[in-house]
Amino acid sequence: MTTPNSVAEGAVGELRKLPRADRLLEVADQAGLVRRLGHGPVMEAIREDLERIRGEIRDGAPCPAPEAIERAVLARLEAATKGSLRAVVNATGVVIHTNLGRAPLSADAIQAMGAAAAGYTNLEYDLAAGERGDRYGHAEAPLCRLTGAEAAVVVNNNASAVMLALAALMQARPSGDAPVEGTPEVIVSRGQLVEIGGGFRIPDVLRRSGAALVEVGTTNRTYRRDFEDALSSRTRILMSVHRSNFRLEGFVHDASLDDLVAVARERDLWVVDDLGSGTLLETAPFGLGEEPTVQARVRAGADLVCFSGDKLLGGPQAGILVGRRDAIRRVKRHPLMRALRVDKVTLAGLSATLAHYERGEAAREVPVWRAISAPPAALRARADGWRAALGAGEVVESRSAVGGGSLPEVTLPTFVLALPGDPDALLARLRRCDPPIVARIEADRVVLDPRTVMPGEDEAVVRGVREALVPKG
Repeated sequence: MTTPNSVAEGAVGELRKLPRADRLLEVADQAGLVRRLGHGPVMEAIREDLERIRGEIRDGAPCPAPEAIERAVLARLEAATKGSLRAVVNATGVVIHTNLGRAPLSADAIQAMGAAAAGYTNLEYDLAAGERGDRYGHAEAPLCRLTGAEAAVVVNNNASAVMLALAALMQARPSGDAPVEGTPEVIVSRGQLVEIGGGFRIPDVLRRSGAALVEVGTTNRTYRRDFEDALSSRTRILMSVHRSNFRLEGFVHDASLDDLVAVARERDLWVVDDLGSGTLLETAPFGLGEEPTVQARVRAGADLVCFSGDKLLGGPQAGILVGRRDAIRRVKRHPLMRALRVDKVTLAGLSATLAHYERGEAAREVPVWRAISAPPAALRARADGWRAALGAGEVVESRSAVGGGSLPEVTLPTFVLALPGDPDALLARLRRCDPPIVARIEADRVVLDPRTVMPGEDEAVVRGVREALVPKG
């Protein structure tokens, strides 16, 4: 039987075989990695590797050969030169993949963002007048043209947009300032108290805005009269929340946005519509069912409509508010506005994305819509091409998801390449490719869905899969 003391005695000799940290630093320096990463990060990585190996030796493992340790350190440092935030190939078939950065951007948007980042811009400078300008005007004009709204403003995400809308409007009535005795109230249907990404819930957003939540109706049925019965002297906002990430079916009823607007106009209240993943295109022609468009909600009379810039719109991360001029004016003047505003790069990318819609080319040029509208025959041709190049796998029918908290339970027909081998091990090897390939498991096989593989990435897919199918060592 091996005793703790005998293990410790045996480990001493193995620990002495470890190369010194300064020797590994010299090897990294000769490889040019100190220059590329900096002395501090390299030494930190070396110490972490040595400490890990020491722990393994104390647990009874032999010391690896010095050459093996050097190779492992160099490999780790070489991987670090690529940075922790890396481009990946999305072969999951989930079009708006939150974990993979949601919407990929069009070539025009990327070019516009690069140009804005490269130097000075007229972000808040009126070139014609030669004086301070409005940073939000760059996106406001196209947003108003596309949605029919009187005014618009952009913040950093939709949760911020909703919080800011409530904070800006709750202290006043549409007809003018009206002090509230107590905490202003926002009325919401119980069936619309949704949880969005990261465990962030609509009641949390309401509390952060300083408003008091008043729930009305039941989980599955809420009527106009429920809102009317809940009105008090403290009521300032009627809120509608679109259930963009789940669906209620069966014995259900919602008070419509038209209902809320009618009640609000009678009682001098605001209506805020959280549309979530807002779309400017009709979704039915793409096989996605009937999703409300931003312009339809504006026409219905909501004072503010809030939606995301990086979901179905297909632009950079942003929260967009469109609606009545007075409501937007109050939003712009609120102290939170400065904390939540976006920079020149985001505004450049958003403006370029909106230009695709104004030119009527969004379905072709915006990657999200290009992926959604891809015909099954074209997807099968790509999957067949991968199989032919690899000489392995099977092309089978499957379904792609829109994702990103958009269009719950809506899927699109696709064809995928199903690969042989242990699925978990294969997924891990694909993630270690350069660029990493992220796929999914279906019917106990790894499948690659061409719907979300960007144009020009097919060669990287074939190369990575070929290497992953033949594990090293």
